[in-house]
Amino acid sequence: MFAIDAKGTEHNIHFAADNNLPAARWIADIGSLHSGKPSGLFIEAIEPSMIIQIEKDDLYFLYTNIPKLDRIFKVIVETNYVELQNRVLQNFSSTAQERYTAFLEQYPALAQRLPNTQIASYLGITPEFLSKVRKDIFSKQSKH
Repeated sequence: MFAIDAKGTEHNIHFAADNNLPAARWIADIGSLHSGKPSGLFIEAIEPSMIIQIEKDDLYFLYTNIPKLDRIFKVIVETNYVELQNRVLQNFSSTAQERYTAFLEQYPALAQRLPNTQIASYLGITPEFLSKVRKDIFSKQSKH
């Protein structure tokens, strides 16, 4: 999920990856769902994916009539909210190298499948600085 600013720069804010966490595989603009306003966010599938689009009233009908589904979605939203909180805190308190290391731990397979521009955008750095971070990490690992 990403936004594009007035300068045309892409800002990746969330990845939904198959890393054995059911909540991690879901991605949605909950703000748009609840406000009823068009989203300012884009969701792009970079691999074959199942896409589900549902109207708010239909979703609420399912919540009411299938309590287990209501619970599943609640857990998904809570898990993604905690992840977002941790990410915001990390952006304020961690170095780019620490953020990249955390990204590798959270999304080990994505580091090989995503372009550097998307990873750098997610980390809040330029692709050039991401290359420097990777070089520094590789340099430290090769010395040990």
